[in-house]
Amino acid sequence: MKRTLGFSWISMLMLTLFLTGCGVNDDQSSKDNKDSKKVEEIKDYTVTDDSGKKIKFEKIPEKVVSLQPSNTEILFALEQGDKVVGVTDFDNYPEEAKDIEHVSDSVNINAEKIIALKPDAIIAYTIGDETALKPLEDAGIPVFIIKSAANFDDVYGDIGQIAKVMGVAEKGDELVKDIKSQITNVQEKVKTVDEKEQTYFEISPAPEIYTTGSETFQNEILDTAGIKNIFDDQKGWVKVSDEEIVKRNPKSIITTATYADDAIGEIKSRKGWEDIDAVKNDEVHLLDENIMSRPGPRIGEAVELAAKTVYPDLFK
Repeated sequence: MKRTLGFSWISMLMLTLFLTGCGVNDDQSSKDNKDSKKVEEIKDYTVTDDSGKKIKFEKIPEKVVSLQPSNTEILFALEQGDKVVGVTDFDNYPEEAKDIEHVSDSVNINAEKIIALKPDAIIAYTIGDETALKPLEDAGIPVFIIKSAANFDDVYGDIGQIAKVMGVAEKGDELVKDIKSQITNVQEKVKTVDEKEQTYFEISPAPEIYTTGSETFQNEILDTAGIKNIFDDQKGWVKVSDEEIVKRNPKSIITTATYADDAIGEIKSRKGWEDIDAVKNDEVHLLDENIMSRPGPRIGEAVELAAKTVYPDLFK
């Protein structure tokens, strides 16, 4: 797991002012001094990123560039979305993210455009050419690297780190607590299932069919939702054949090929697939790719969506 990061009583106040005179002014002066010290304490702080670097921040960032959609979602979930000034071409959630300046296609970074935005911090990633980040570092911008999360614990760690960078650590703790609570509620419902439903999760459609095996983010979603992944005996993203899928005969099929014209229809029309229980019983479902694949604050929603899809009666 990644680890890095009263009310005013008017009557009493009037009485105190009357009896003590300038005593209240002294108290106020003391309070101002404390507040001043507090401001000084948060001017300069350090957070360790996923590359092991201790990134120093002179102040809480007021302008941020996010180079990964999942981290953009985290920033918005932490109520810091108004500070995001740059995102990737694939940032589409929440809706407001679509209107933010595009500075990357998630692989290639437009360093000149980012520098021109004068951000106080960049939430970067470890995919692609990391030397592309050097011009940003040379420009004196704090570049905070977040590794792409491989599991739920990684996501919780990412939320904690980004919350610390943005000076809202408590908000980060609350967000993680809310996500875990949502997941627990789903697990309470699906624990009544006698036998987990055999399910095939399609990542990429024909002609080159890919599914998700064990040790993947999607498999954790299925497992947490009380669903049996028919390919959890294999690791990572796996290229599979029609014959092997037919042989394993899933009771339900989930696909996230939202970019296809008719993902469900295409699956049902595949030669030989008419004998699969999921196809015969019309249990082929298209789910939102972003919800089911982004390792961000919507993982609780992903678990609930998967569970509702496979066990709809439990959620009526």
